[in-house]
Amino acid sequence: MECVILCGGLGTRLREETEFKPKPMVEIGGRPILWHIMRHYSSFGVRNFVLCLGYKGEVIRDYFLNYRFRNADVAVTLADNNIEILGQTNVDDWRVVLADTGPETQTGGRIKRAIKHVRGKRFFATYGDGVSNVDIATLLDVHEKRGLEATVTAVHPSSRYGEIDIQEGTVHTFQEKPQVGQGWINGGFFVFERPVFERASDNPKMVLETDILPPLAQSRQLAAHHHDGFWQCMDTFREMQMLNEMWQSGRAPWLR
Repeated sequence: MECVILCGGLGTRLREETEFKPKPMVEIGGRPILWHIMRHYSSFGVRNFVLCLGYKGEVIRDYFLNYRFRNADVAVTLADNNIEILGQTNVDDWRVVLADTGPETQTGGRIKRAIKHVRGKRFFATYGDGVSNVDIATLLDVHEKRGLEATVTAVHPSSRYGEIDIQEGTVHTFQEKPQVGQGWINGGFFVFERPVFERASDNPKMVLETDILPPLAQSRQLAAHHHDGFWQCMDTFREMQMLNEMWQSGRAPWLR
């Protein structure tokens, strides 16, 4: 199965980083968050990826076209530009399709344009700006057992504020930015049957979250995989710092 990853958004709330590169290339521990997402899927045996490029897509394209050279010692003969890789390289065994889906195309339109690169009858899909310890094998199992056209991973978001438990005027517990206990949101990490996008329109303004998912829900063709574990998007500079702090401390929950 391929995993289609949305990599074309502007990332306006992380302008400190995204002025010069697309948000999926913002780094955690010296590696793009996109790499962390792909590494998570590959830990479940997913080796084929379709990246939907848009805003500053050339940065992602250059990263993967030079991926082998970035991860090895090399010798360059300047006279003929011959490049020799020195020693063995520890390069991920991935097949990566770099699909130009347009600078202004919306999320649904991007997947529609990339569907021609999907070879199977169903595929995974996710956003290029969030990490999680979602069990991908369980997600697929839920999708297959329900037998519907799509499955979305439902998560509890983290609160942006500290939670205080007050009893009789005294604070009993204080938890900084806890995971919200009630209410589920779209956490990405989808499974789609191919016909969902084969029958969709070619409108580049088609939005996954308003034009694809609601009609599936109305026709009772959208299953939910409930995930109570770690999930974190990277929308702000503070969230980027938090994920880097997790990585540096050796307690990155999204790693397997």
